[in-house]
Amino acid sequence: MSDRLEQLKKLAAADPADADVPYMIAQELIKAGDTEDSLAFFDACLVLDNNYHYARYHKARALDSIERTTEAADLLREAIPLAQSSGDAHAASELTALLDELT
Repeated sequence: MSDRLEQLKKLAAADPADADVPYMIAQELIKAGDTEDSLAFFDACLVLDNNYHYARYHKARALDSIERTTEAADLLREAIPLAQSSGDAHAASELTALLDELT
């Protein structure tokens, strides 16, 4: 396990309510080639903050990278209206662009 990943896991234990930490852990796992395990951390992030739109974006990219493209597209179809309703036009645009790329 990388030093950064160890540090992030300590942060998660110290502050389990911080949605940024599981998001960062998921990103580190992807960098380490552990895409499958990253998905659970994206989910943990979303449990803590349902409006963490970039967790959905990067989870969709992770799903696509392991050939679960249909699941990724479904996730994006759910995510776009959430981003729009929260007033995050930039996130909605990024999610839409990724959906267009995958379909």
